[in-house]
Amino acid sequence: MRQARAWQRMLSGRRLDLLDPTPVDIEIEDIAHGLAFVARWNGQTHGDWPYSVAEHSLLVEHLLGRLDPAAPPAARLAALLHDAPEYVIGDMISPVKAAVGPSYGELDERLQTAINLRFGLRAKTPEALKRQIKRADRLSAWLEATRIAGFSTAEANRFFGRPAAGLLDGLDLTLRPPATVRAAFLARHRELMSARDV
Repeated sequence: MRQARAWQRMLSGRRLDLLDPTPVDIEIEDIAHGLAFVARWNGQTHGDWPYSVAEHSLLVEHLLGRLDPAAPPAARLAALLHDAPEYVIGDMISPVKAAVGPSYGELDERLQTAINLRFGLRAKTPEALKRQIKRADRLSAWLEATRIAGFSTAEANRFFGRPAAGLLDGLDLTLRPPATVRAAFLARHRELMSARDV
């Protein structure tokens, strides 16, 4: 019996094995392209463009900087790449992840490890940093939920926690075409990689 194909051909020409991903098959251009075309909230957002995982990732990285202005470039890079596996496995809303079970999490973890190693991060994100990124992620989810996904403030507070006063001041969401978001993601990745090399 023939084994099912478990790899995906990327636009860079790389062949990524989803069951056993290696850092050498990870390219930032593939990640940026994929994330710019993956819609958050299953596409159920207001506006003329989907709100992409790439846009969300940029916001989470920015919010980590607000939560910890002294965060080093490596921490901010980890925040930018926190959802990078979704460039191949897509973005599932939490209720669907729960229904799929642990296999989704295992696949996500294998991909995240390969991505981290590819860009010079620790294979496993340290727990303290993971908690900081999760906090930024929840702030982002609250903002997205109330601004573009149709949640009331009370609902968002219940699901994502009430943001501390001032943390989201001056922030708004702008939906942009995928090509624009892709370019912004790549530019921020370059900046953070250069800052680490200084």
